[in-house]
Amino acid sequence: MPQEHRYHLTRLSANMKLGGLPCSTTSKSTCPDNCSLQDNGCFADSGPLNIHWKKVSEGSRGTDLDTFCDEIRKLPKHSLWRHNQAGDLPGNRHQIDHDSLRKIVSANKGRIGFTYTHYDPSDSDNAEAIGHANANGFTINLSAETLEQADEFVARGVGPVVVLLPSDQTENTVTPDGHTVLTCPASIGNTTCALCALCAVATRKSIVGFPAHGSGKKKAEKVFWATKKVLETA
Repeated sequence: MPQEHRYHLTRLSANMKLGGLPCSTTSKSTCPDNCSLQDNGCFADSGPLNIHWKKVSEGSRGTDLDTFCDEIRKLPKHSLWRHNQAGDLPGNRHQIDHDSLRKIVSANKGRIGFTYTHYDPSDSDNAEAIGHANANGFTINLSAETLEQADEFVARGVGPVVVLLPSDQTENTVTPDGHTVLTCPASIGNTTCALCALCAVATRKSIVGFPAHGSGKKKAEKVFWATKKVLETA
């Protein structure tokens, strides 16, 4: 039996970075074990978002998947919306639940949903699930923890890639393999997600870089440098 997760949809986000987009929050039970930011610099681990996330995770807020999908279908056609301001894709912490993800992909039809995942794309089942979503209008960005890992994810070819950057990284850069990394314009205050929508483009060539932010940014930066060191010595 698939694990039961909780889902909450906010129709008008108060997050200034999102620019009023609808956004969802999914219970912490969806976060894969391989995400190095778990309890270690994740931006959702503090502030009002963390309070909300805890309530969704504990079941005092939110709904089951089918009810959540019904809410997505009620969004106006062509609506841009962000899935998972906190949380990840439905799964068992190691592998994505194909059937549950396909329900979200189906509910998104006619709308422009996008999200990010730390599920390991080297797992063939995960790669298949992510690739299917991206091919069917629901954009899933692969979340890398270093520039080197971003190159690995690009080579997988199953979806667009985003990458963690040091908190002071405001300029665009390139990966070791020469892929362009565009620092998220909304992260440095130049626009909002509602106006940018770059992360919703499944076919883009550029990688989007997110400078570490929030109260845990120092921990997140340590993840960047630690993962980089491991990859360089592998």
